[in-house]
Amino acid sequence: MMTLEEYILSHIDEEPENLHRLDRDTHLRLLYPRMCSGHHQGRLLKMLVRMIQPRLVLELGTYSAYSALCLAEGLADDTCHVHTIEIDDELDDFIREHLAQSPVGHRVTLHIGDAAQVVPTIEGDFDLVYIDANKRDYIAYYDLVMPRLRPGGFIIADNTLWDGKVADGAEHHDAQTQGILAFNDRVAADPRVEKVILPLRDGLTLIHKL
Repeated sequence: MMTLEEYILSHIDEEPENLHRLDRDTHLRLLYPRMCSGHHQGRLLKMLVRMIQPRLVLELGTYSAYSALCLAEGLADDTCHVHTIEIDDELDDFIREHLAQSPVGHRVTLHIGDAAQVVPTIEGDFDLVYIDANKRDYIAYYDLVMPRLRPGGFIIADNTLWDGKVADGAEHHDAQTQGILAFNDRVAADPRVEKVILPLRDGLTLIHKL
């Protein structure tokens, strides 16, 4: 019998070949391959970019560059751009290798370093920000990018259901879970934004700046 996930994947756009290779390489060569966005979420990210039509996109947390390439794929043309920031310099070669293999890799600029230091060096206001970095720092990222997000712009935050820990009733003391809980509460109480959580994979929050 076909699983629900298999059914979904068979009824949405196919995963591009370069992203299929990237996903396979991620599972073969990197630790924690579950962090890769993958086929289903990747197609959603591309479609959201098509809908929002951003010119300048910021991504916090590149990992293997799968999501960065999905964001770049959705851009209207080569005048639009994605800036992606990864703090782990050991991923530098892997990321650049796969950006070079992608037909839209030239739309992506990779920055290796701490977002707090890198974001101020990027010129312009962002139309879309995708947050998928250290969960304990999600509120810091939110405060960092909100002043640079244009009115009408969007933030997409990944992993906001955190394996269901946010609602399981248990008392979680680990910093990652506490970071997600605090972020979700902060966004829910922020009158500057509209927000909705999608139960896709590990939770995806869409935030619209009014």
